[in-house]
Amino acid sequence: MNPNHNPQSSDSGRHDDDAALTEFLASLMDYTPTIPDELVEHYLAKSGFQSPDIRLTRLVAVATQKFVAEVAGDALQHCKARQATIPKDKRDRQQKDKRLVLTMEDLTKALHDYGVNVRHQEYFADSPSTGMDPATQDE
Repeated sequence: MNPNHNPQSSDSGRHDDDAALTEFLASLMDYTPTIPDELVEHYLAKSGFQSPDIRLTRLVAVATQKFVAEVAGDALQHCKARQATIPKDKRDRQQKDKRLVLTMEDLTKALHDYGVNVRHQEYFADSPSTGMDPATQDE
């Protein structure tokens, strides 16, 4: 047995953690997340998860909102880094318009940092029948 282990301090720490968790879950009832509850419930149900507790749905919404905000922030940093590598003569022309343009490349790099790999489609079609054999289009 560990002589430095104090069972009372462990129980006290656990009680504090439980109280903080209970308080946080109660605060979720009053919080209106950016991502609507219905949307979160739809994707949770689509993945096979259902819970009648709205606090759990809002917890997922808050975690999703945090993830999206972090990815957007990282994509912004990639965008700024990309613009810093533009040659000076082209950059001077772009300085007049100070807006940053987020590209798919910036977003892809940011998502890759979180382990999400984005693959681009080979081409985009105007209609579902584009690229199909004319003989099979009527089927």
